[in-house]
Amino acid sequence: MSPSNYGPVGEDEGLLIRFNGAMTARAVLGAESTDDNFSIVELLLAPRELAAPLHMHSREDEFTVVTRGRIGFLLSEEVFYAGPGELVRKPRNQWHTFWNAGDEPAKVLEIISPAGFEQYFQEIANCFPDDAPPDLATMAEANAKYGLQMDFESLPVLIERFNLARPAEMEGMA
Repeated sequence: MSPSNYGPVGEDEGLLIRFNGAMTARAVLGAESTDDNFSIVELLLAPRELAAPLHMHSREDEFTVVTRGRIGFLLSEEVFYAGPGELVRKPRNQWHTFWNAGDEPAKVLEIISPAGFEQYFQEIANCFPDDAPPDLATMAEANAKYGLQMDFESLPVLIERFNLARPAEMEGMA
């Protein structure tokens, strides 16, 4: 997190978490800096990378600001795209996902309200070892802790539907 509650946060500040794919998450601003009102997480997505399976938050609203690239979104059944400078609202209790729809790296800022969910990324970081399948049991525990539902069966459907890269951890899956 930022070393103080005031002033700019540099590109190299905050906890950087690298997942087994190319995606990275960096907690830019945490609960302690905002009186638990909101947090900000920066996500870097590789070309054609899916951020997550379909999922739904029961406690948080998310606001995605695209800072680089073209991002595809699926909210309920609606599909749309956003580019740099555009903001997308993903309300709690709504199934959604998003992905890098382009052939270049993309970057987004996730504004999450209320704060607290930024810690989820750190908790699931070890669920994606380089040399083994994902630890879905530990991830399910974290999902329950944070009031998050995930539809893992949506992965192959989303990848095919939106012509996305197949993550290494899905090798051998239907």
